[in-house]
Amino acid sequence: MKKLIMATTVVLFSAGGLRAAEQRHVKVESSQERDARMAWWREARFGMFVHWGLYSIPAGEWNGNKWEKGGLEWIQKRANIPADVYEKALVPQFKPKDGFAEEWAKTAKMAGCKYLVFTSKHHEGFALHDSKQTTFDAMDACGRDLFKEIVDATKAEGLKVGAYHSVIDWHHPQAYAGFGLPTVKGVTNEGRDNSVYVDYLHKQVEEIVTGYGPIDVIWWDFSKPNCQGESWRAKELMALVRKHQPNILMNDRLYAAKASFIGGNSGLLKEWSSERGDFTTPEQHIPDTGMDGVDWETCMTMNTGWGFNQFDHNWKSSKVLIQNLVDVVSKGGNYLLNIGPKADGTIPPESIERMKAIGAWMDVNGDAIYGTVASPFEKPAWGRYTAKPHRLYAHVFDWPAAGTLAVASGNLNVTKAYLLADGKKAGLRVEKTADGLALALPAKAPDAIASVIVLEHD
Repeated sequence: MKKLIMATTVVLFSAGGLRAAEQRHVKVESSQERDARMAWWREARFGMFVHWGLYSIPAGEWNGNKWEKGGLEWIQKRANIPADVYEKALVPQFKPKDGFAEEWAKTAKMAGCKYLVFTSKHHEGFALHDSKQTTFDAMDACGRDLFKEIVDATKAEGLKVGAYHSVIDWHHPQAYAGFGLPTVKGVTNEGRDNSVYVDYLHKQVEEIVTGYGPIDVIWWDFSKPNCQGESWRAKELMALVRKHQPNILMNDRLYAAKASFIGGNSGLLKEWSSERGDFTTPEQHIPDTGMDGVDWETCMTMNTGWGFNQFDHNWKSSKVLIQNLVDVVSKGGNYLLNIGPKADGTIPPESIERMKAIGAWMDVNGDAIYGTVASPFEKPAWGRYTAKPHRLYAHVFDWPAAGTLAVASGNLNVTKAYLLADGKKAGLRVEKTADGLALALPAKAPDAIASVIVLEHD
């Protein structure tokens, strides 16, 4: 018998019937056990997402048709390319350069990220790991186990590593088609034995969690209301993962939780169950408020799409990305920021430029991000707050021209205030007011994007 730690349950199972055992032997995971598993992720606050695969080769163009916006990791569906045509056209062109994985890991480290999540298999079905279940993988395409290269390079930089794994598959002939899922035009589920594909899915996942040492995150994607949960045999799949990686974290996208936000950006979930995953993942938006009692991570692109698109020049500024990071963390979330490398694995210079800018800001202000929790106060008009025991951080986006900043204090007894960028920690003049505190600030902001003031309290 082996013990399996779930997000809120511990399930006992043996070879003689996992599902029946799930029903019979369940006990609640203690809050201490859950906190221990989640500790590094809650401390990290900032990670790098990488979308890269065969879809990076067309770079937004197929048979003369061009797409200037959106997710070109979906080009197979957008251009309605049959699976055999897609494979025949792109696999011979897939030639990653040597050292691409080290470039990714060093970029993440430079930016101040604490973890890296990469697309080990996207919807196109092409696997970066050496899979014994298919020849539609990197080892057969280019003679390299790219999953191993990425994992090894990421760990060498001291970063945690996560694998995005799509549970839909446009290549496998027995995979689900329809059911509200994105499906290549003309493909139907008629005559398909979906159980064959689900067995294949489980076997590929088992290869990932048994062949590469500790994996810190499995980032599932994605489900729809008519195809979720037990369509993937989700409980069994999660149990399989935890059998081999008991400390791993998983998001909740084996279920259709991604679409279950009330009013889009409100930050309120229609439903939440930690049995479905350890954290939830609002995509391309930041909830208006935090989600009390729920671990969450906003994933976001630098331009309009996830995969590389040579025509998409709609880049978010470094200012927007840094202030997004602060906004997410001020609400108790993590920020997973995407890069879409070119076909050979090279990171676009626009992404490098922005990651450098974030890293420079984090070098000075990282203490106000790492290990912080949601602000105890409403967001002020001038910026955001983050917090740690005995410290409140005021992230000032709009530096006051008058030289005085009004900050909340509540019941805090503030003993000292200073600029985080000031290595000498020279105290700022603080006056109590009816609404909180008034801080006397220098005329010039230490940082044009976000300057941080530390308020120490007892």
